[in-house]
Amino acid sequence: MPKKTVTPREVEKKRLTKETEISVRLNLDGTGICKADTGIGFFDHMLEGFARHGLFDLEISCSGDLHVDGHHTVEDCGIVIGEAIREAVGSKEGIKRYGSMILPMDDALVLTAVDLCNRPYFAYDASFKTEKIGYLDTELVKEFFYAVSYSAMMNLHIKVLSGENSHHICEAMFKSFAKSLDMAVCVDPRIESVLSTKGAL
Repeated sequence: MPKKTVTPREVEKKRLTKETEISVRLNLDGTGICKADTGIGFFDHMLEGFARHGLFDLEISCSGDLHVDGHHTVEDCGIVIGEAIREAVGSKEGIKRYGSMILPMDDALVLTAVDLCNRPYFAYDASFKTEKIGYLDTELVKEFFYAVSYSAMMNLHIKVLSGENSHHICEAMFKSFAKSLDMAVCVDPRIESVLSTKGAL
């Protein structure tokens, strides 16, 4: 059986509102290179971890109304990244569709599962003991992943199994999501069309 060739799955997306101006370039078949400039240092660090551990190339810049708070910046970045993921996987022909990872980071253990099914659903079971990590409000972590899941039209489940340190928990989330998504977008030459008994997603 001849191997399927993977066309470059790289997209650019932009979003301009009265609250944020965002530019994203995403390559699903990258090597983990990231340039992130959102104005929130710890958020940039999480996006760098997402790119590196998913082996995605990601460039993202955001000019947002941080004088208000970080909500619009984090949520809107999630929207645009989700849109980029959805566009980059295209028709979803030949991809594994599902991915999951239980990822440890010191005291933290996080389970993430992804289904690129064209049906948005988000389940989140997590809490933080601190209100902030650096300049990132921890309540915005949920908003980010919610935005990604709905704009990417994916099922996304994130569950913190254990952990004490907020930094470790959050970083394990982003890395676990990265590994799960990398698995889901991987092309398998055994898969004809899309991975569904319906023949469509």
